[in-house]
Amino acid sequence: MEILYGYHPVNEALEAGKRTIAEVWLARDKSSPRMQRFAEKTATRDIPLTRVRTSRLASLAGTDRHQGVCARVSGFPYADPAEIIKREAGSSAHCLLLLDSILDPHNLGALIRTAYCSGIDGVVIPKDRSASPTPTVSSISAGALEHTRLMRVTNLVKAMESFKSEGLWLAGLDREARDTLFSTDFTGPLAIVVGSEEKGLRPLVKKSCDMLIGIPQVGHIDSLNASVAGGVVMYEVFRQRHAII
Repeated sequence: MEILYGYHPVNEALEAGKRTIAEVWLARDKSSPRMQRFAEKTATRDIPLTRVRTSRLASLAGTDRHQGVCARVSGFPYADPAEIIKREAGSSAHCLLLLDSILDPHNLGALIRTAYCSGIDGVVIPKDRSASPTPTVSSISAGALEHTRLMRVTNLVKAMESFKSEGLWLAGLDREARDTLFSTDFTGPLAIVVGSEEKGLRPLVKKSCDMLIGIPQVGHIDSLNASVAGGVVMYEVFRQRHAII
């Protein structure tokens, strides 16, 4: 069990129904229609609710950014990559986000939030060299993590090969790439591969991609933040698939 904090993460965990919610704590001194509705929702689901001082919430969450809500919940449940790929293989709309060496939980949370909002079917992270779906990640994602099909694989390169065998094209972000996202067709079955800010994609991961794409930019900064770069590409995919001019 772990402590989830913040109104949106806890509320979305309640809505998604993926986690077991053992107990909820609300701030005594924070009353609003939103909090009242939330309290009523927990009551209908027989979840114990206790009103406590904000200092107690800060102690539970380990941060002051709890927004008056904490909950004791089961760990985040990973999805099965094979099951998702088999179920949606061949769909022209299928799109995954693969993250290579994203170690910063803030970047992971931001990428997950954008993936959810742009209709990405699932997010894949490696077991090693990756941030985990912690309460901080759920908070940064504004609760989007709770609705996301997040898959963790032991070997990202092997997972990429299995995605290829099911018909997905792998597009890796690389600032040195000749082709740009604006000249690339993203309308088929696809997996977008995003690397770390410092080193980008690891050599074997890059080699396993079917194509490498870059994001045009001006100025003297080497590259965009990883979560921003991923967001730019995810919304170009969204634009193309929804025929937005």
